[in-house]
Amino acid sequence: MTMIRNTLLAAVFVASLSGCVSLGPKAPDTLLALTPVAAAAVGSGTSGTIGTALVVIEPEADARVAVTRVPVQIDDANVAYLKKALWVERPSRLFQHLLAETIRARGTRLVIEGEPGATNQHLSGRLIDMGYDARSRMAVVRFDAVKEAGGKFETKRFESTVPVADAEAQYVGPALNEAANAVAKQVADWVG
Repeated sequence: MTMIRNTLLAAVFVASLSGCVSLGPKAPDTLLALTPVAAAAVGSGTSGTIGTALVVIEPEADARVAVTRVPVQIDDANVAYLKKALWVERPSRLFQHLLAETIRARGTRLVIEGEPGATNQHLSGRLIDMGYDARSRMAVVRFDAVKEAGGKFETKRFESTVPVADAEAQYVGPALNEAANAVAKQVADWVG
């Protein structure tokens, strides 16, 4: 009987604490991700050698973009972050996946995500912006790409902006996804 009573008391104590104890930060209202517009079909594949494969490397990111919060450019010198929204992963990593999938969807080359290795072709760069510009009311994605093939390097800057109705996650998220897909398509066209 004492054991049952102690078990019941422990259960009541734990239940009463559940409203007081938090095991982590409060989850945001919205978690943002990038979804590719162009994706490889199920069952499709490509082949090649390690020497001809394209390795898509996670881009470097400016400090204000290197966090899971969505930057809001207030003016030339001030940055805030979008309320109630976070990226599900580092934006540079999300953008790497989007680039690789967009290039892979063309089905013309073997695409690998990772670090530079034995391949002769690499795509890397720097994610300069992936956020909301309050002055222009636009979602902005800006990427400086670096293409290396056989020891030869090329660079090119890509950008896409999409109008946003209001600085709320429900509008900014889809606009950023659209802008990121537009940049990924531009990069895929450039890489070939």
